[in-house]
Amino acid sequence: MKFKSFVSVAALAVAATAVAGAAQARDQIQIAGSSTVLPYASIVAEAFGENTDFPTPVVESGGSSAGLKKFCEGVGENTIDIANSSRPIREAEIKACAEAGVKDIIEVRIGYDGIVFASDIKGNKFAFTPADWFKALAAEVVVDGKVVPNTAKSWKDVNPNLPDQPILAFVPGTKHGTREVFEEKVIAAGCKETGALDVFKKADEKGAAKKCITLRTDGVSVDIDGDYTETLARIESNKNGIGVFGLSFYENNTDKLQVATINNVVPTVAAIASGEYPVSRPLYFYVKKAHIGVIPGLQEFAQFFVSDEIAGASGPLAQYGLVSDPELAKVQADVAAAKTIGQ
Repeated sequence: MKFKSFVSVAALAVAATAVAGAAQARDQIQIAGSSTVLPYASIVAEAFGENTDFPTPVVESGGSSAGLKKFCEGVGENTIDIANSSRPIREAEIKACAEAGVKDIIEVRIGYDGIVFASDIKGNKFAFTPADWFKALAAEVVVDGKVVPNTAKSWKDVNPNLPDQPILAFVPGTKHGTREVFEEKVIAAGCKETGALDVFKKADEKGAAKKCITLRTDGVSVDIDGDYTETLARIESNKNGIGVFGLSFYENNTDKLQVATINNVVPTVAAIASGEYPVSRPLYFYVKKAHIGVIPGLQEFAQFFVSDEIAGASGPLAQYGLVSDPELAKVQADVAAAKTIGQ
């Protein structure tokens, strides 16, 4: 497969989003969902339009949960064809899809991304552990064996080795798949690491896990419902803020942001690929099989997306920050066979 020359991948992502926003015709593939997957899908959509006879797909954001909800609204030209997601589809969502007639879903893993913690490039440097984040943001913590409301004001209150800087965290809102990964691999991990989980279980075995990830509502933890550009804007207006980003977004904004370590590991593509960096996740898109053969180019787009030239280690997605899937050949075979969930 040969492609026309690629322009700067960052410019390509912006251009694709602009084209997608203006498009209206239904002979185009319609995609919605994860803001983390958005730049990758936009790059692929633009390249697909340039290198095939099919129109450039329409790519929109909105968050993983919102995209999957739209995906599960039903089958037909008035529904989207693909949902992007930074987490696996849930069983409840598969059930909701089936109830609406979306019974055959193709899951496509496109690669891996890291979740990073970044702050103003001229500010303090941070070396975090999951325990630090739990003790900073959890609504309740354990002090001297007792569960108490969290009143920590400075990162130094949380860990004496951290800077004496007010705690202010900009975290993904609950509609984003990144939020679930943040809760699971950072907040919940920190809850367990500090021993708080065991204390919570003594009081309420069933509710302990939820208590671990319940965050403060006193202004130190701020939900961001928009995409990473909104998080960056918040940090630019409040230099004490620390934001939760995808690695690729950070790597494309290193002139404005500096990144923290987690467990003394610097987040890099290599550290994620090796598994050394602890806060990473696979990225996906989901295809409505019933639309293949109905919406022009849908099968071709899915195969184009995961081709070696696009999703491989030397492709434009890797240039933008995606960690190539080590099992890409298997993904390609499953997509070519239109293999659905459960097959």
